[in-house]
Amino acid sequence: MTQFSVCVFCGARSGKRATYEADAQALGTALAGADMRLVYGAGDVGLMGTVARATAEAGGATFGVIPTHLLEWEVGKRDLTQFIVTETMHERKKVMFMNCDAIVVLAGGAGSLDEFFEVLTWRQLGLHEKPIFLLNTDGYWSKLTDLLDHVVTEGFADASVLDFIQTIDTVPALMAALEAARA
Repeated sequence: MTQFSVCVFCGARSGKRATYEADAQALGTALAGADMRLVYGAGDVGLMGTVARATAEAGGATFGVIPTHLLEWEVGKRDLTQFIVTETMHERKKVMFMNCDAIVVLAGGAGSLDEFFEVLTWRQLGLHEKPIFLLNTDGYWSKLTDLLDHVVTEGFADASVLDFIQTIDTVPALMAALEAARA
């Protein structure tokens, strides 16, 4: 059996609250402790760098994917278990998605939202059944979940779209959900 792999979408910045970085560190450490491989955007900056360093420091496997044009900007982290360079952002997302069993979204910006909405749309279209988790550190994703409720209420999506996402407030609860997904 192959190692259970978790794709983590998150910020190339650390954000204003120390709790964002603390949760990224805790998640990386917990993934390694649970023998789950981290799949992420291969950057060594922001929350991306934090989760990868924590995973590696705890002895976990790391699989990073970065497009050529971001190697310098996101400081491509080359000391990973696996390091893949793609030509485009779309290829990056596809390779990350194809190499994971579950998706976790930590705090992040437009790029993280793009990644989240792409995998959510693919799920809505029946292209996959991988679980999608929002780690709602200090309520970071609450306005996003409110927006998704609004989209459903206004008739632009079926209520089933909300069932494709699990919003979780703590790393221990997230790890329990990932363990359930692995089982």
